[in-house]
Amino acid sequence: MINYGRQFIDRGDLASVKKTLKSNWLTTGPEVGKFEKLIGKKVGVKYVSAVNSATSALHISCLALGLSKNDILWTSSNTFVSSANCGLYCGAKIDLVDINKETYNINVESLIKKLIIAKNKNKLPKILIVVHFAGQPCEMNEIFKLSKKYNFKIIEDASHALGSRYQGTNIGDCKFSDITVFSFHPVKIITTGEGGAATTKSKQLNDKLKSFRSHGIFGDQNKNKKELKKRPWMFYQEKLGYNYRLTDIQASLGISQLKKIDFFLKKRNEIANIYNKNFKDLPIVLPKQLPGTFSTYHLYVVLILRNKKNIDRDAFYKKLLNFGIKTNIHYIPVYRHPFYKKFKFNEKLFKNNESYFEKAISLPIYPSMSKKDIRKVIFNVKKILT
Repeated sequence: MINYGRQFIDRGDLASVKKTLKSNWLTTGPEVGKFEKLIGKKVGVKYVSAVNSATSALHISCLALGLSKNDILWTSSNTFVSSANCGLYCGAKIDLVDINKETYNINVESLIKKLIIAKNKNKLPKILIVVHFAGQPCEMNEIFKLSKKYNFKIIEDASHALGSRYQGTNIGDCKFSDITVFSFHPVKIITTGEGGAATTKSKQLNDKLKSFRSHGIFGDQNKNKKELKKRPWMFYQEKLGYNYRLTDIQASLGISQLKKIDFFLKKRNEIANIYNKNFKDLPIVLPKQLPGTFSTYHLYVVLILRNKKNIDRDAFYKKLLNFGIKTNIHYIPVYRHPFYKKFKFNEKLFKNNESYFEKAISLPIYPSMSKKDIRKVIFNVKKILT
């Protein structure tokens, strides 16, 4: 079975993890700190907090920015539910923004209209979570300007986008945001098994992030220097936090994986280019990459259009599965999930997302795909649609 995505693990990864297993540290220790520094160096930011998942990173990012009851968080309607759930964890209200027809990211025009209405109703968001879907960066320059005009904070959900670039900057350097979140789930650009990280330019925010990830124990023990001289074993819980820490075992895998990230990105883009050449004459819409951006191609999403065989997306999914090719749908719109039905979102406000959802399918793309695998996908896609 060829899956839509999978991890790439080699002998170097195994050796790195084995070394840590034989060390004195298994939980959060020196490997986590080393991993954080390497992530920071890769994206060009000073402060990094590694955690046990991107969901945890989103949660503590909201907490660090002061999101609480009666505040409002907005995010894309086309995302994994954690981009919205993190707001609910904080007791905030959730609202969604429709997507761009071409990039499937937040639609800036829809965002502007929504902000104007929200200002008139005194219901502006405290935080906007933008999602760099499939690794294609959002239009951050425009969104950043809107944040200054309407006074909201920005979190970049870059779970798909470690290695993406926008207008000469790295996603994760927080030039256009307060905090950026990455995921290290097995199908993402690099993996730590499960894991995530939050990056920021602010020491104050980083201190809060590190505190919230570890039971609310304040990260900067210099605050209590006098007490520590008398009692070096002392520590203080200053707020309600969580156990969201990454282990050294996971960090050691991440360190090894980071050494291969350029190879991973090259392979993903090579496969995307091969697909583009072979699928250009088929009744499908290919992924769009905006000028001035570099996509990680975490996902290769196509839209199935009307065709002579009258095969829709669902039939296409089943036929590929019969040929041993496991695809996926990214994503079921947040407002369509049973849990979110109680919030009574008006589906008519998400026309672009509705149209996208009925046609979208993610084809296999991952660094360890063999030429044979790629040829199999291409052959069967053509066979089904032509």
